[in-house]
Amino acid sequence: MIINFLFAAIKAGTPLLFGTTGEIMTEKSGNLNLGVEGMMFMGAFMGFFVGFHTGSLPLALLAAFIIGNFAALIYAFLTVTMMANQNVTGLTLTIFGIGFAKFFGEIMIRKAGGSPKLSPEFMITISEKPIPVLGEIPVIGKLIFSHNPLVYLSVLVAVICSIYIMKTRAGLNMRAVGENPAAADAAGIKVTRIKYLHIMLGGGICGLGGAYLSLINGGGVWNNSSVVNGQGWISVALVIFASWSPMKAIFGSLVFGAFSVLQFYAPKDIIHIPNAFYVMLPFLITTFVLIFASMRKSKTGSQPAGCGINYFREER
Repeated sequence: MIINFLFAAIKAGTPLLFGTTGEIMTEKSGNLNLGVEGMMFMGAFMGFFVGFHTGSLPLALLAAFIIGNFAALIYAFLTVTMMANQNVTGLTLTIFGIGFAKFFGEIMIRKAGGSPKLSPEFMITISEKPIPVLGEIPVIGKLIFSHNPLVYLSVLVAVICSIYIMKTRAGLNMRAVGENPAAADAAGIKVTRIKYLHIMLGGGICGLGGAYLSLINGGGVWNNSSVVNGQGWISVALVIFASWSPMKAIFGSLVFGAFSVLQFYAPKDIIHIPNAFYVMLPFLITTFVLIFASMRKSKTGSQPAGCGINYFREER
């Protein structure tokens, strides 16, 4: 039961890992994007739509990534170029993204004559398959080497982003812009270009998280009402829990994924707790994380100093 619980926790934490990694890339460049929920919704729709019509997983993921890019581009234009308030713009993007997905999702449902369903061939490509040899290892094989392809993709993206942030010159420039854009600008770094690139990259990764929710969690059937279901908001809080580190986000997503599936594995014959409590638990933990982060005084692993503050070059 414990192995099955941890296996389910990894699956449930995968969309959170995508959303958290994408938001980390955005915040590291100095922008706070609260539109993760909206970008994941748009990625969920576009990934399912393309997967439904083409039967191709790579095209579905590419479409989800591109629509996430597009949504983040809107945010970047409004906040970086037009100097709009980042919090308000992010919240607006969430509303826009949810409306976008539900509007076109309803059209897709009407044209399909009911809830669209992915083809059996497509479902085989996203099914859980043990990796040859490794999947046969006792315990570890089931726990780590028997997942669907998107689980491995999420970890790969987090690892690559971590290496990029900490070990490359481009990552150093991004961190410089996030901490002090004026100093970075004076050093010859293209602040606007850096912000646009990483905001859009973060949006694309969030879109992949949405595609996971509609393709994997949805069981191959489009649900127009509760595809993302608050996963984007949890991802925003998980950024703080992970101290703005994609590697720590891997562990953080596992923890929050465990809380998400706890209701299915808790010994209800011993502890009588209503299911509503388990549904509420991930959001309750999110609240505690935000409270703890507001009390923490350490500068290690803290939010980039320039995050959430619009940079106007003439004021430096």
